[in-house]
Amino acid sequence: MATRAHCLVLAYPSQGHINPILQFSKLLQQQGVRITLVTTRFYYNNLKTMHPSIAVETISDGFDNGGPKEAGGFKAYLARFWQVGPLTFSELLEKLDGSKHVDCVVYDTFFNWAPEVAKRFGIVVAAYLTQNMVVNSIYYHVHLGKLQVPLKEHEFSLPAMPKLYLEDMPSFFFVEDFTYLDFLVSQFSSIDKADWILCNTFYELDKEIADWIVKVWPQFKTIGPNIPSFFLDKQRKDDQDYGVTEFKIEECMEWLDDKPKGSVVYVSFGSLASFGEEQMEEVACCLRECSSYFLWVVRASEETKLPKDFEKKTEKGLVVTWCSQLKVLAHEAVGCFVTHCGWNSTLETLCLGVPTVAIPYWSDQSINAKLLSEVWKVGTRALVDEKKVVQRETLQHCINEIMDGSKEMKNNAIRWRTSAVRAVAEGGSSYENIKEFVNNLSHS
Repeated sequence: MATRAHCLVLAYPSQGHINPILQFSKLLQQQGVRITLVTTRFYYNNLKTMHPSIAVETISDGFDNGGPKEAGGFKAYLARFWQVGPLTFSELLEKLDGSKHVDCVVYDTFFNWAPEVAKRFGIVVAAYLTQNMVVNSIYYHVHLGKLQVPLKEHEFSLPAMPKLYLEDMPSFFFVEDFTYLDFLVSQFSSIDKADWILCNTFYELDKEIADWIVKVWPQFKTIGPNIPSFFLDKQRKDDQDYGVTEFKIEECMEWLDDKPKGSVVYVSFGSLASFGEEQMEEVACCLRECSSYFLWVVRASEETKLPKDFEKKTEKGLVVTWCSQLKVLAHEAVGCFVTHCGWNSTLETLCLGVPTVAIPYWSDQSINAKLLSEVWKVGTRALVDEKKVVQRETLQHCINEIMDGSKEMKNNAIRWRTSAVRAVAEGGSSYENIKEFVNNLSHS
């Protein structure tokens, strides 16, 4: 590139959104693009670390001191953010116009107002989808009016997708207040204004729907999996974490080092899922009674839900408030991942070849659980009872199915890991799409 293109990357202020879009930013950097990450003032002020090579600018969500909690609810937060955000983003673009001229805005599609603001400054725009294409397609069909809310059918046949049943659909279809659903659907209200539409998946994983969607959006490209590259190709030792975190503590790697290969069940339900005390007790009792070792991540805010007699550190098990999930999944001692099936966790377990037990909690996680268990066949889904609780016996059966057998799941997990590595290797589908994006960017 004769001159370094400058990309402004507008990230939605939550860990699950910032991690992948920041990783994509690092890939652009490696291709010679200059990156400035943009997030809210509140989120930035509460970070413990930030990737040293990434410049940062901030906008306001209207709650600079307290963030979403200050708003008192998602609807109030969104209303204020969508009023203040476009104004402060516009002020930022005006400030940067000149010596730090912006060539492109890569925006999280949750910010449906971003394309209009960027286009006013004559800046080209790339939409970045953080969820997988099955989930995106569901919300897109609601946007088109082809999927009616509230849902009245029990099964759904959408183009280029597996047959879906009512229990597979995102949780936001089944609540009285459709604020979250409307918000997720609204990301497609302005997506046609984007010059590129990028998705954090890889072609081999979503080929049928990717082939269908490119007929609708010719500017669509798969550019994932956006996880730290060391865990894919082992080449860049300096790229072993996302580079932005709200946490610093890690205490489990030495504990794992002492355990035999494939002997540990890793349990983590992400940064937002909040199970009830009964479900936490069933998980705890299962792990205590299970024959395998276990490593369980329980956020500090959730620790009070553990049974009072449950020991957090024994020879058999360790409970921590946080860990580097990628490093844990990459450790040879880990043989199974009990997960809530957030998309980032789903991609990570696929990329590292670890079979899964799915316990979805909300949002898109039921879809991801279906894909893991029925389509990609790398795990099993733990079924809930009439109280929506996974009983200890059910969970133990699922864990044993993976730890004590199921060569098919383990072989499939290895196969998908190989596909993920190939996608980002030189000549791979995602590698070539990123390269094409950067080449077009330098000439735009």
